[in-house]
Amino acid sequence: MNPTSQPERRDVVVLGSTGSIGTQALDVVRDNPDRFRVVGLTAGGGNPELFAAQVAEFAPAFSGLGEEASTEAAGRPCDVVLNGITGAVGLRPTLAALDAGTTLALANKESLIIGGPLVRDRARPGQIVPVDSEHSAIAQSLRAGTADEVRRLVLTASGGPFRGMTREQLTSVTPAQALAHPNFAMGKVITTNSATLVNKGLEVIEAHLLFDVPLERIDVVVHPQQLIHSMVEFVDGAVVAQLGLPTMLVPIALGLGWPDRVPDAESPIDWTRAADWRFEPLDDTAFPAVRIAREAGARGSTAPAVYNAANEVCVEAFHDGRLRFPDIVSVVEDVLRSHDVPSTQTLTVDDVLAADAWARSTAHELIRSET
Repeated sequence: MNPTSQPERRDVVVLGSTGSIGTQALDVVRDNPDRFRVVGLTAGGGNPELFAAQVAEFAPAFSGLGEEASTEAAGRPCDVVLNGITGAVGLRPTLAALDAGTTLALANKESLIIGGPLVRDRARPGQIVPVDSEHSAIAQSLRAGTADEVRRLVLTASGGPFRGMTREQLTSVTPAQALAHPNFAMGKVITTNSATLVNKGLEVIEAHLLFDVPLERIDVVVHPQQLIHSMVEFVDGAVVAQLGLPTMLVPIALGLGWPDRVPDAESPIDWTRAADWRFEPLDDTAFPAVRIAREAGARGSTAPAVYNAANEVCVEAFHDGRLRFPDIVSVVEDVLRSHDVPSTQTLTVDDVLAADAWARSTAHELIRSET
């Protein structure tokens, strides 16, 4: 972009507008009225007062609550659809945006993970712009070389609130402790997934699908400060990383403006202050979620959908006091290993949703037997 030119104003649809990603996206729009205009807003319905206030402020041409409203909004004419929905319910809206030919700023990682080839087959090259901070960092770092020059991707993880604890110590942690993420304020499911590292497992599968890099060439390293959001290692030994404060404003703004940056989206790091940055190996014994996610990703087909759905059920059971913290991932592993992926080569939405429903039912049965 010529620094003296002004990008054209973009019409934006925000799905999941009352959640963490959605509210921050609207902050970006609010601060840049010359760059973005909201033409669609949808939410799940958990915070109707906030949603009503958003609709009153931004006056979108379309607004509504629920999955059907989100799917309809995603298919309407616009420049960018930001999918900030949490969970598998984001799949149909993702497909609707792709079918409409719209740029999809994707924060709903679950739709890509569970949809897999179904989503990738619908997407044009470059149509999906990642909004997860790790995948946004990789997308930015990949600009430093060609696809053939990439040796591996390195995802960073904070380690969550229980970093350094043993599996035995994890048996007594509480839901309140699991929600005390050291760096980010997120919803219940994503914050708990960060504590179990299921979120990082999902991100490994997501990186594999987004960037077409084999799972064995995607690493995870614990970086508690979360100032390095992820890295790309090139064949000559160079490592290119994206650095920034541990917030979501840059990846959200870049998702809306891609490939152009939005000035002053976030404050830069203060380099006048001394700081220690650490990197630690992932403890697969205490936190096996990433290893199990790799198994799901390697099996492909409906296996990632099973991994995700079983986890969502287990997270709810943990917060309801029906499951201990380490058993979240244990039950997910048991459900995954009892799942037979379909023999058909072509994955359909019905296949994904059937696997999702089976995994939820099976997880509920296992949890009942545990309790």
